Amino acid sequence: MRKSSDINVDLLSFLKPFSRNLWILVFCTFIYAGILMCIIERKDNEDLENRSILSQFVLSVWYCFGNIVGYGVEFNASTAAGRFLTAGLYILSLIVVASYTANLASDLTIAKSQSIISRIDDIKNGKIPNGRIGIRVGTASEDYYLSEISGGNKNYYPLSTQQQMYDELLAGTIDVSFLDDGIAQYATNNIYCNLTLVGDGFDVGIFGIVTPKQWLYAQDLDVNILSLRETGQLEKLRQKWFEQKLCSDPVVTSTAIGIETVSGLFVTFAVISVLSFLLFLWMKRFMIKDYLSKFICPNKSSTEQKYSIKRRGSKTSQHSQNNQTVLPNFSGF
Repeated sequence: MRKSSDINVDLLSFLKPFSRNLWILVFCTFIYAGILMCIIERKDNEDLENRSILSQFVLSVWYCFGNIVGYGVEFNASTAAGRFLTAGLYILSLIVVASYTANLASDLTIAKSQSIISRIDDIKNGKIPNGRIGIRVGTASEDYYLSEISGGNKNYYPLSTQQQMYDELLAGTIDVSFLDDGIAQYATNNIYCNLTLVGDGFDVGIFGIVTPKQWLYAQDLDVNILSLRETGQLEKLRQKWFEQKLCSDPVVTSTAIGIETVSGLFVTFAVISVLSFLLFLWMKRFMIKDYLSKFICPNKSSTEQKYSIKRRGSKTSQHSQNNQTVLPNFSGF
């Protein structure tokens, strides 16, 4: 059969659509977005007010995670900067979720198309359509097929030569064919690296050397064959021709999406997040300016405040004295 990768139970196969580095980047992205959302919304969002810093942070991370995976959350952003950052999360979610879904569907399709037979009994049970089974006409393979599989019905795909069998398998015209075990091992190990053997051998036969009756050298032949077996020469010949493997093991090519493929998307989100933070700073510019002035020159602001209070107090005192002077005159009048 044509070679296909083995089917293994992988409990983490749902993570394969993305590479490990991309998963780490996605995780860091919603943590970063959560921190930024907490800074922007914690003072103006009713759902975040009157909560501890830890609770605000957790809710902000949950908000970003829900928007990235497309699920949504129970509250909305209330500031312009928060809504702008949410728009960036929507853009990120659109591409990330679509890419994950498409790649996962592709992996599942490939896994479903793997080899569905593991032994000759699967062919007898009809798991491969008869028209997809290639049989060389006039060989022992045809005799076996007619007697053990089809019940004498020649419903197979006819082949004339061994080379045609290899060509039709590689071209995908047929899915399976029969061949002598020794020849098949040598061919799949050294010549046709895209083909493989499935299951154990079947229809075991015996090979013999035909000699004349009462042949003069029959005993010498028997003795030499036994000698070759005892000295290990036959085993060396078997290893040389049937265990030697020029074809390399198949390299599993990863189909996971890497950071390079979606790097532009994350750069775009980074720009949006920076613009959101700058918008937040612009909206809070007066508060920030007042805070910085108090932080840089605390003595000056304190002196100005005392002077303002003292001056206001003196004006108030003078105004009260004037009122007291006017009232008696008015009374006298």
